[in-house]
Amino acid sequence: MSTKQKGRWSSRLTFILAAVGSAVGLGNAWRFPGLMAVHGGAAFLIAYLIAMVVMGVPLLTMEIALGPRMHAGAIGAIRAVNKKMEPVGWAATANAFLIVTYYSVVFAWVLMMCGISYKFAGMVGNTEAASGLFLSTIQTTGTTSGWTTIPVIVVVALALAWALQYFCIRDGANSVGRVVKYTVFIPVILLLLMAVKGLTMPSAGASMAKMFIPDMAAFADAGLWVDAIGQVFYSLSIVMAIMFAYGSYLENNSNIAVDAVIIAFSDMACSLLASIVMYTTMGGVGMLDNMSTSGIATAFIIYPQAIVSMTGSGAFNAAFGFIFYLCLVTLAVDSSFSIIEGVSCSLATHFGWKQKKVTVGVCVVAGVMSLLYVSGAGLAVLDIVDHYLNQINMILIGIAECIAVAWAFDSTKILEEVNKNTVKFKIPKWWFVTSLKFVSPILLAGLFIVNMYSMIQQKGIYGAADGYSLAANLIFGWAPAILVLTSGFIAKLVGKIRGTKRESSSWDQVA
Repeated sequence: MSTKQKGRWSSRLTFILAAVGSAVGLGNAWRFPGLMAVHGGAAFLIAYLIAMVVMGVPLLTMEIALGPRMHAGAIGAIRAVNKKMEPVGWAATANAFLIVTYYSVVFAWVLMMCGISYKFAGMVGNTEAASGLFLSTIQTTGTTSGWTTIPVIVVVALALAWALQYFCIRDGANSVGRVVKYTVFIPVILLLLMAVKGLTMPSAGASMAKMFIPDMAAFADAGLWVDAIGQVFYSLSIVMAIMFAYGSYLENNSNIAVDAVIIAFSDMACSLLASIVMYTTMGGVGMLDNMSTSGIATAFIIYPQAIVSMTGSGAFNAAFGFIFYLCLVTLAVDSSFSIIEGVSCSLATHFGWKQKKVTVGVCVVAGVMSLLYVSGAGLAVLDIVDHYLNQINMILIGIAECIAVAWAFDSTKILEEVNKNTVKFKIPKWWFVTSLKFVSPILLAGLFIVNMYSMIQQKGIYGAADGYSLAANLIFGWAPAILVLTSGFIAKLVGKIRGTKRESSSWDQVA
């Protein structure tokens, strides 16, 4: 593991912007509003805030704090606290790698919709045509068959997506720092523009009331709390090797305690702004009840119906559609390239390789693998892979991280790293240690049990979602999931066979 850091953030603000850009992604723009609509508006917001405080902030802070001391990515950072827990870092890195192979395709779809948004001009009031635009363009079969159907426009969009991602991270912290100054503020500006338009639409007041007045009965629904915990966990870019990497670019005098809180609440603020856009726009066209927790359905099938129903002017509707998808482009690019950065940093610092070469390799390999999702069967395959990597692997890796830092290591040492440069605000021991040792693993275990129970109810022990065969679940679900979880043991075995020796430092060996 290399402890020599080759890149640093140019300023504290740059780090915060990069971390916020990573955390604020497509889930903020489409899943958070859908969950608010399903779970009684502000009732979900309150549950989310509680989950963020008791679990999200401590986990986020812990991952960032491991970086400045060890100057390593996920693999090296976890290995530093306990060598036996190194497979946890490998699992986080491998899972993130597979996630970016399909997240980049979603990014490509957003780019594609941005490019063909002019078509909304000829669809005024035609909600059926608007809802079918995306599916007809990607030519999906809706099943795991149809591999030979590969739309050229999607391939072009995918190539552009990978080019943009590499451009943003080609020089590590330096290029990321230059890019996030634009990609973090642009979506906020676009969301504000859309929010202003939404607030001028009919029923805006009623929409806002439905959003901000909590349905008290919703608090008794266990599903509310499960979804709130899940949204916090997936939204903050934790357990994806990202924050380890971004933390490794920090100076040793960084105020981690304050910065982590800023990042977490900025992420929530962007979710609220996106929710205002969704609520007012969908409510203004009488489609508020159509909001879905499915991001792809909301962004590509349901929201286009609202776009063509906004006004009688096709040109205005098309322009609004362009702004909406441009906003999603700027949200997606930060999250997408941050995942790649997390993977490349983890591998480069662990093996002592040049990070730029590792980044090129990761982009090429992941880019080729992402072609799996651009065929007619791609949407169905993505649905299966996403379910297993997110609903199973990420949760198990999160639990394993808590065990690694709070049970197999003295987490108070990490807390000292968190608080060493702050005076006015310090994260208390009872909050940080209790969360990592008990609260977070228990909440994540509960989330895992709920997800597994839902799977078994739907399709039996092997199932992911209704409509997919056993073979599809085994090939695209269980196989990659198991490969990720065993990646650290496989890497160790390969290292022994090849006689690879690595120099490594433990937490106490680094000053």
